[in-house]
Amino acid sequence: MTGKGERRRAPYRRRLRSRIIVSFVLLGFCLTTLFAFATNWARARVENQLVEDVMNRNIDEFARRFYESPGRNPAVPVQQIRAFAYPSDKFDRVREERPEWAAFATGNYKLSGVDEHNEPFSYKLAVRKAPDAWFFLAYDMTESIRGEEQLKRALFFSVLVFSALSLVLGWWSASKVMKPVSDLAARLRAYRGGTSEPEPLAPRFPDDEVGQLAQALDDYSSRLTEVVQRDREFNADVSHELRTPLAVIRGATELLLTRPDLDPKVLQRLQRIQRAEQQCTDLIGALLLLSRNERGQGSSNVARVSEQLLDSHRAQLGGKPLELILEGNHDLVIDAPESALSVALGNLIGNAVKYSKEGAVRVRVGNNAVEVIDSGPGLSEEDAAKLFQRGYRGTHAGHSQGGGIGLSIVSRLCDLYGWQVNVRPGAGRGVIATLTFSPA
Repeated sequence: MTGKGERRRAPYRRRLRSRIIVSFVLLGFCLTTLFAFATNWARARVENQLVEDVMNRNIDEFARRFYESPGRNPAVPVQQIRAFAYPSDKFDRVREERPEWAAFATGNYKLSGVDEHNEPFSYKLAVRKAPDAWFFLAYDMTESIRGEEQLKRALFFSVLVFSALSLVLGWWSASKVMKPVSDLAARLRAYRGGTSEPEPLAPRFPDDEVGQLAQALDDYSSRLTEVVQRDREFNADVSHELRTPLAVIRGATELLLTRPDLDPKVLQRLQRIQRAEQQCTDLIGALLLLSRNERGQGSSNVARVSEQLLDSHRAQLGGKPLELILEGNHDLVIDAPESALSVALGNLIGNAVKYSKEGAVRVRVGNNAVEVIDSGPGLSEEDAAKLFQRGYRGTHAGHSQGGGIGLSIVSRLCDLYGWQVNVRPGAGRGVIATLTFSPA
């Protein structure tokens, strides 16, 4: 687990521009498809009504002419229509030659299929049956079916063309609609903070929804800048007011330590006061840097700072059977002030000493990192997941003092300086905390 934690990738979200384009395409596709379906349905309905009307008029005319001259088969005025008339003495012939026709009652029917030459056919059949004669009128639908197929192909390509036009229109509209939003986002990204106040956004945009958003962002930025300014002033004031009494304590302690006739117990107390004053000074400096979000200047020898921290804890062990050991590279120097390194490393060493009842706490300095290895009770899964959260106290904290903000400060210092902190269970027991520094 790292101090700042691994940032989970946010779930993919479709951009607003893409949603607008997809909406246009879906709208165009749905409307053109609906129009194509309605057109084909209306064509089929109108054509069916017209064909049946023509057939009904022609079969009635055909029957009238047949009764005027029963001896001959009258002609039909429409070329696509073939008419047949069978008197009562030829009913059996119809049943033999055209059984499907003979089975129909008076009305209009549609027939389709494949003939004996394996050629498709389609026609409409009008049937009029009287006691003395049967009349059949067949209307060839081949040309109509060919036209229907051509119309369907035309409608299909129309759907594709209008969908493509919808895509182009959606792309253009999305670009026009989203350009002010993109400009606003670009201006927000361009401003990275600093000492100067940000330039107002609202005057650069028209008085529309984007302009209202820019105005709201300006108002929010103004209030946020005011809060940050008050926070910085407060931190500076607190730092100044705290450093003044600490400077008095430091001067008084140094003056008392120069006396040669000090009692050993008094000397021990004075040295403890001196170390506590130095820790407070380092902590104030580190917190002030965090509040300003700026790196301090300077360089630090990791081994020397570690030895100072271990000496400070040795003086506070009392009768605790715990050995504090410094190992490894004594020449590692990092680009950071000693106050920041002392706070970060001091919290790791302090936790190791606090939770180790016996055994040893080893501080091992490597080429670009330092490890703090303790012999404490170890690390639970819950602690590993929440260890660097502000205010969280581990399961082994018990009634010990502390507000659960030490490792949170370590994590923030790592973010500021580009370091990495990792805490993992040891091989047998205990915890290994690793502080990795950024390359020079």
